Amino acid sequence: MFLEEYDVIVVGAGHAGSEAAAAAANLGSKTLLVTMSLQNIAQMSCNPAMGGIAKGQIVREIDALGGYSGIVSDRTAIQFKMLNKSKGPAMWSPRVQSDRMRFAEEWRMMLEGTPNLDFYQEMVKGLIIENGKIKGIKTSLGVEIRSKSVVLTNGTFLNGLIHIGEKQFGGGRAGESAAYGITEDLIKAGFEAGRMKTGTPPRVDGRSLDYSKMNEEKGDAIPDKFSYSDLTKPLVIQKSCHMTYTSNEVHNILREGFDRSPMFNGRIKSIGPRYCPSIEDKINRFADKERHQLFVEPEGWNTCEVYVNGFSTSLPEDIQFKALRSVVGFENVKFFRPGYAIEYDYFPPTQLKHTLETKLVEGLYFAGQINGTTGYEEAASQGLMAGINAHLKVHEQAPLILKRDEAYIGVLIDDLITKGTEEPYRMFTSRAEYRTLLRQDNADFRLTPLSYEIGLASEARLRRMEHKLNESEKMVSFFKETSVSVAETNPILESKETALISQGDKMFKVFSRPQIDLEDIMKFEKVKEYVAENNLDQEILEQAEIQVKYSGYIEKERNNADKLTRLEDVKIPENFDYNKIKSMSIEAKQKLAKIRPVTISQASRISGVSPSDVSVLLIYMGR
Repeated sequence: MFLEEYDVIVVGAGHAGSEAAAAAANLGSKTLLVTMSLQNIAQMSCNPAMGGIAKGQIVREIDALGGYSGIVSDRTAIQFKMLNKSKGPAMWSPRVQSDRMRFAEEWRMMLEGTPNLDFYQEMVKGLIIENGKIKGIKTSLGVEIRSKSVVLTNGTFLNGLIHIGEKQFGGGRAGESAAYGITEDLIKAGFEAGRMKTGTPPRVDGRSLDYSKMNEEKGDAIPDKFSYSDLTKPLVIQKSCHMTYTSNEVHNILREGFDRSPMFNGRIKSIGPRYCPSIEDKINRFADKERHQLFVEPEGWNTCEVYVNGFSTSLPEDIQFKALRSVVGFENVKFFRPGYAIEYDYFPPTQLKHTLETKLVEGLYFAGQINGTTGYEEAASQGLMAGINAHLKVHEQAPLILKRDEAYIGVLIDDLITKGTEEPYRMFTSRAEYRTLLRQDNADFRLTPLSYEIGLASEARLRRMEHKLNESEKMVSFFKETSVSVAETNPILESKETALISQGDKMFKVFSRPQIDLEDIMKFEKVKEYVAENNLDQEILEQAEIQVKYSGYIEKERNNADKLTRLEDVKIPENFDYNKIKSMSIEAKQKLAKIRPVTISQASRISGVSPSDVSVLLIYMGR
């Protein structure tokens, strides 16, 4: 049945697997995507949304590199919001509410339209490993498929165990079987494994809710989009979400089920996501809080199914139902399905290289929740990078490794392999020390040229990026060279209650004031004429505004990043013996020997390696 050997086999077709398969195939590798259900490709197992704080930056980075997540998100969005717009642009984060069914359908259509990509539906039960190299996979029907590389993106399916109250049963997610055999093969090969937990809230019938008692949450008046390409357009019509709150009455009902909760009776022993706790965890940890927000999110344009964001739980279903009926607007709620928790196997990511290739088995890559992360966006970005690097290795090309000052994806991967994680890892803007450089608006500037060089991003994308860069730079020059008079400037300054000017000045200086925004500067006739003559779109105007207002901060952060780059340039030999350095702490030697950092910079980020240890290492390396 499978006579030919594949370049890349991707196991699992969630967000990580879908991006991995698309990337490898688009780069030219003969690729096979194997999944237990072709009907559930890129399924949104939890909330029907993409993006959010820091996650939106990741989706834009995926798009800038030539991945599919941004395009699919735009085409299947029902609402768009740019979060944190009241803060500086480093914090702006795009987010869409998605149509769950259309999202999976669009992903499948895009994958089926991708050349070099084959599909196969079956459970992968084992790996073929020979002399420390991956050689293929084994399925539950005993079929062996040979490959030069394998990318594992198993999500929550590896020995998955679902919990609802005192009930527990095997499953990768509700209604789907868990996957068995891969963990055991990896442990035999010498890998360290662990268990993690995540959860999901009930889905309810929107026809049974009273939205008049809730706060309406509309999308942006002028919605943007994720993709930098012209393959998508911003939404014209949007669907509202709603918000309501729990109460002390709701909390007391939930407490009635604590003795039957797997969270508290010891059935669940693994660690869940700190920043997305279950409702029972919230009321237990924050007992002084009288209420918690619940976001009522529609699952699509034409379905009445609703996702109750903020009510993730593994309590018995009768307690879930009784408690939700005490929430304002949910008095007559009907359930589609209860919430549940799921435990699954993961593999501490310190066992990986920056390419996401495992250190123990050559040609084997891990991406997504198998690495201890949580979230569609984090998974998709890892899948993209694993797919890219699997292709590059098979074709004997240099790997693509994104640095911490180049992308949130670079921060994510470096955090995972350098620091590891003992709880589901979620990306935040605070994790990125260069977040002023890693904005959502400039991901194409940062990453599209890199992707074009390896053959993934198209020439059309590169030209579009260059046009945006050139036109925004020309507009900044226009602001620097153009003078404005007192008569046309002071009325605008007065309306913004900021100091007036006594003589004409350059427009750049006026625009640099924090009180003056793009809407104000567009009132100048010279600006209107310039924009019309050059046919500039909103994306270019906003980019020019950011360059004017934040140029000082951007330049300072770039200088800091450049200073630290010298440590990235100091390579550490692959089999370096740390034990021969007598003046280094024992803990540092142990951590360095385990993680095997590639550079001095990476070594400095390892927990337990002090600045003095780094100094000793630098001296030893002759620096």
